[in-house]
Amino acid sequence: MSEYWPVTDALAYLTGSWRVERTVRDLASGAQGSFGGTTVFEPLDDEKGLLHHESGTFVWQDVARPAERTLRFLADDDGAGRADVRFADGRPFHDLDLTSGRYVTDHPCAADLYRGEFTVRDADHWRTVWRVGGPAKDLLLTTDYTRDAGQEPEYDSKREPQHDSERNSEQS
Repeated sequence: MSEYWPVTDALAYLTGSWRVERTVRDLASGAQGSFGGTTVFEPLDDEKGLLHHESGTFVWQDVARPAERTLRFLADDDGAGRADVRFADGRPFHDLDLTSGRYVTDHPCAADLYRGEFTVRDADHWRTVWRVGGPAKDLLLTTDYTRDAGQEPEYDSKREPQHDSERNSEQS
C-alpha cells in the first residue's frame, strides 16, 4: 500500500495558496526553530510556470522575525508532472517530479549538500523534508503544506484512488 498520491500535472496541483508549517532542527546542537506562514503559487507573466512566494514568521532561539523567499517553478518539457525549480534570480535549485507522489532530489551548495524529499499525500496536503549536511551544517527542515480552506484545487482530484486508504475514505 502506497502513502503517496501521484500527480500528473505538478503546476496545476501547486497553483493557489497554501498554509505552511516548518520545523527546523540543528541535529548537531539540538537547537530547534519554526516557520509559519503562507506560500502562494501564481502564474508567471513571462514564461510558462509558477511564481512561488513564501512569507511568514521564522522563530529561532526564541527570536521571531519576518521571513520570505521567492522561487520559480518552470514547466518541464519532458512531462507535466515535472518542474524545473529555480531561485528568484534564475539560478538552478532542483528538479521536481511528482508523477509517483514522491520524489528525492539534491542541491549542492558550496560545501553543503541539500537532499530534499517531496511527498504528496492528497489533493490538499504535501510535505518536503530537506536534510542539509556540510562542514558547518547538520540540519533537518520539515515543511507541511495545507491548501487554504475554501480554495478549490485546480488539479483534477477526480481520479482513481491509488491505494486502499483512499478507497476506504471514499466509501465513508
